[in-house]
Amino acid sequence: MASQSNSNTEGTHEVIDVPATEHGAGFPPFDSATFASQILWLAITFGLFYWIMKNVAVPRIAGILEDREDRIAGDMAEANRLKQETDAAIAAYEQALAEARNKAHGIASETRAKLKADNEARRVSAEAEIAAKVSAAETQIAEHKSGAMEKIEEIATETTSALIERLLGKAPTKTDLTKALKTALN
Repeated sequence: MASQSNSNTEGTHEVIDVPATEHGAGFPPFDSATFASQILWLAITFGLFYWIMKNVAVPRIAGILEDREDRIAGDMAEANRLKQETDAAIAAYEQALAEARNKAHGIASETRAKLKADNEARRVSAEAEIAAKVSAAETQIAEHKSGAMEKIEEIATETTSALIERLLGKAPTKTDLTKALKTALN
């Protein structure tokens, strides 16, 4: 089988002609003479790949998927636990806040009551002090009044005596003057 080569004088391309008889009758997988060996190798290759997939790849993938499911389930359980802890913490916080508010209201009420009692005690003390001062002042006024009344009689006697002496030119006697004043004052 000789190959012919034609050289083109003008170009650098060389064309090689290969006769069809050397190469075969067409595409090798479609050659009927090689069908049996191709099917045998197809079955062997398929069986080998099937066995590798069944015994190696699928168990690894199944293991990975199982690990992933376990991790997801664990993460979900942890998330639920944390959510429950958070809910419990929120409930405890709200309860503590309510207790603090109630305690604050109690302290405020207690403080108001103490201040009211203190103010009432101060008011009573101030009223008692004022009443004592008023009583002392009334006593003092009564003493001054009685003292003034005693002195009025004396002043009236002296004034009357001085007036009569001026009008009449002669001073009245003490007995006549006392009698006249008692009559006038009663």
